Amino acid sequence: MSDLETGRTVESETKGSPESNPSVRRVDDWDAGRLHELATGHDTPLYVQDLDRVRENCDRLRAAFPDADLRYAVKAHTGRAVLETVREAGIDAECASAGEVDRALAAGFAGDRIHYTAVNPPARDLAYVVDAADRRPGMTVTAGAVDTLDRLSERGYEGRVCLRVNPGVGAGHHEKVRTGAAAKFGVPFERAVDVAREAADRFDLVGVHAHAGSGIAPDALDSHRELVSRMGELARTLSGSDAAIDLEYVDVGGGFGVPYREDDPPLDLPAVAAATRDAIGTLPTGTDLAIEPGRYVVADAGVLLTRVNTVKPTPDETVVGVDAGMTDLLRPAMYDAYHPIRNLGGANDAGAPETRSATPVTVAGPICETGDTLCNERLLARPARGDLLAVGVAGAYGYEMASQYNSRPRPAEVALADGDATLVRRRERLADLTTVEREATGRTDAVGGESNTERGGASR
Repeated sequence: MSDLETGRTVESETKGSPESNPSVRRVDDWDAGRLHELATGHDTPLYVQDLDRVRENCDRLRAAFPDADLRYAVKAHTGRAVLETVREAGIDAECASAGEVDRALAAGFAGDRIHYTAVNPPARDLAYVVDAADRRPGMTVTAGAVDTLDRLSERGYEGRVCLRVNPGVGAGHHEKVRTGAAAKFGVPFERAVDVAREAADRFDLVGVHAHAGSGIAPDALDSHRELVSRMGELARTLSGSDAAIDLEYVDVGGGFGVPYREDDPPLDLPAVAAATRDAIGTLPTGTDLAIEPGRYVVADAGVLLTRVNTVKPTPDETVVGVDAGMTDLLRPAMYDAYHPIRNLGGANDAGAPETRSATPVTVAGPICETGDTLCNERLLARPARGDLLAVGVAGAYGYEMASQYNSRPRPAEVALADGDATLVRRRERLADLTTVEREATGRTDAVGGESNTERGGASR
């Protein structure tokens, strides 16, 4: 039985691997002094994304899948600095919206390195992508419904198409992100051959695609393996039929999980890669395996810094109020997701809170929702007002899911590279919250009569 079937994990993906590229980066591995420095210089809440770590994760993927086409699932983190790092690492862009295609183009991806994989794409998205593909040859459009193929034809599109298939097998860290068996995603497997033949008559059909889900845990990798096996079978059927279709690739998605909890072992990526190749079997000549990891590339490369502003003991629990909430990191509220949290202490005892006793606390944000908590009854070094907390493994779907709910400006983001820190997204100002309204009505007044500053202080 393979490692993928058993879900076996190991402490290190390759024994003796360089310390500079460990298989996982824990929140305790971040330098407390540097994080304090960044929080002081840029205020909180603040996202910190380590581009060197992004590059290391890309290198590890290329080493595990040396013969595969790698596409980064852009939705995990769309920041330009991240996209440029991924592009320079030789990994293509898999985009789920016209906006992500636009971001990929702005980050320097050529058309032939962009794969548009939308679900029920809005008309304006299709119009944008068809025009972009016309101007940048080589771009691939993935369709998951016959209706989408028809809509492409209506727009005069005759270019590269990939067919998304629903293999009837799903997996992922939460039911809301298990896509492989959800009717929303892809044409039914039993109709895939007929739809593919029809698509090949109208377009340049270059691939078939399926995706099990997001954040697949080691013990659920057998579902991923089944998906891979079915997609290999489909490719061989299409190639061996009377009306043979020569595919460039079979895309089996990504969704590789990362260890969020402190005691979770890292994914044994080489074993996953070997079992994936075994599951897909021998592909037709000229057909490559393609994968599209997202979370694995960026998750442990990011942390969210937040400052304690309130410590409230109650008869039932101690509530620690912080300045980051579900508008900054939605995953705990939406998925009951676990993120490790480290107390970095105050400015005068940076890195020394481990001398305090551990106490169970609920870390709550400033949003008017009971669900706005980053953790409940979690043991942390006893927090005090002014302490800096680091929320780990926040590089994937952190800033991407941030919102302005409760009219809260979105946080700033800093990128680290080669020892340097660069502000890559400024903190939104109060005036930014009403910009689209003022532009729509022609009004020029800013918030409270103020210019583009935050009330009570200059914006960073």
